[in-house]
Amino acid sequence: MRMLRWMCGKTRKDRIRNIEIQRQVGVAPIDTKIREGRLRWFGHLKRRPTNAPTRKLDSIETVEIRRGRGRPNLTWDALIRKDLNGLKSSPSIALNRAQYKSLIHVADPS
Repeated sequence: MRMLRWMCGKTRKDRIRNIEIQRQVGVAPIDTKIREGRLRWFGHLKRRPTNAPTRKLDSIETVEIRRGRGRPNLTWDALIRKDLNGLKSSPSIALNRAQYKSLIHVADPS
């Protein structure tokens, strides 16, 4: 956001909301672009052969350890599941590259 504000010639002292700055510059919200990149990587991993080193990580069992107090951190699987549920989709759609790409793509508003 600092870079976007600099591009517009605005500062935090001008008290302009982030959404308004993003609209002026014509970029999509940062959280949706991050989700797009995360889901793009997930699709890449899903299309790899099952014997690829990155796919072997799916089958590794993690040892349950005692965690500290507070809310547990979100795991990669849970985060991807949450992202796909938000798009009302399933992980199997990642195998169809063209359809998956059109589903996860976030266009910059112009």
